[in-house]
Amino acid sequence: MEKLQVTFDKLLRETTSTFHRYMYDRIEWKERIVGLLGPRGVGKTTMVLQYIKENLPRKETLYVIAEDLYFSSHTLIDLADAFAKVGGKYLFIDEIHKYKGWSRELKLIYDYHSELHVFFTGSSVLDISKGVSDLSRRVLTYEMQGLSYREYLQLFHNITLPIYSLQQVLAQEVSLPKGFLPFQYFSDYLQRGYYPFGDNNLELYLMQVVNTALEVDIALFANLTPSTVRKLKRLLAIIAQAAPFKPNFTQIGGQLEVSRNSISDLCVWLEKAGLIGQLRDSTGGIHGLGKVDKVFLDNPTLIYVLGSENIEIGTIRETFFFNQMRVNHAITSSPVSDFLVSGEYTFEVGGKKKKQKQIQDIAQSYVVKDDIETGYGNIIPLWQFGLTY
Repeated sequence: MEKLQVTFDKLLRETTSTFHRYMYDRIEWKERIVGLLGPRGVGKTTMVLQYIKENLPRKETLYVIAEDLYFSSHTLIDLADAFAKVGGKYLFIDEIHKYKGWSRELKLIYDYHSELHVFFTGSSVLDISKGVSDLSRRVLTYEMQGLSYREYLQLFHNITLPIYSLQQVLAQEVSLPKGFLPFQYFSDYLQRGYYPFGDNNLELYLMQVVNTALEVDIALFANLTPSTVRKLKRLLAIIAQAAPFKPNFTQIGGQLEVSRNSISDLCVWLEKAGLIGQLRDSTGGIHGLGKVDKVFLDNPTLIYVLGSENIEIGTIRETFFFNQMRVNHAITSSPVSDFLVSGEYTFEVGGKKKKQKQIQDIAQSYVVKDDIETGYGNIIPLWQFGLTY
């Protein structure tokens, strides 16, 4: 316990509070048990440490990493018991997906220690509903994505812009601060700005994130064999070279020598891990539970790191729009255009010469254009969709 406290103190000293992720103010931190899920590398740990440093009494708080050596000879229940005995009230467990039997023990902690507030983070592949059934009714969960364009501007360039709702963007209510040039940093954001890393060795660090997600997170929760993990890597490589594309799971399965259904399952795991995005049609309703219509890499930064040498700007534009919109809205494919958002807004995404012919007879339809600073009528600048969270 003493070593855990020493490590915790060191992490708090190293934590800065000059920038908060969008999820910071959305979380009900005081609930009895809260889970924060998300892809690797999006800043979950930093945000948790910021909240502790800024809001909680140090003597009543403990932060641990679930893979700490402490847990080679102790359980989570042991930790909670010992912490509660010395007056602990706020227990934070990071990377809980690395602890076998996490859900059962969290349920017992919840039942035995009503005085404790437990907060945990985990990989987005972790499925709370597949843990102990009783736990899923007790835990309040959130899922955090990578940086929006707005957050990138604030974190890396000290440019503060307000959050605009989709309705405000569509109503042309975005106001440009004096001297702000939307495209001065937009290209850099697309290439390297989705993850809150520093500028050094982004490609190397991101490849480590991808490999760990494949070899550890997905492999653990899907019980994959080493052979299947290798096929998963090959599948991601195929997607990286071809995305976005209309999936032919039978054809891809033939390349990898696995069944069509297996390819579909592997794509779901890649999606959960934040490595790809699957745009579904509206047959399952606006929540996107229908048939997969198109497969993307998850975000533009991944395209530049994993994609082909000849990257299509149209791919970047569509991926950016899909990636940013899904945080707050249900997004599906449109039968007449590129995207349908919240079941009512139709969007056609392209460059500044994009025409309206495809959507001219569609109510609540918009042309999203890259390379324009401001919009007019139903023409909306692409970059403004990066201000919605």
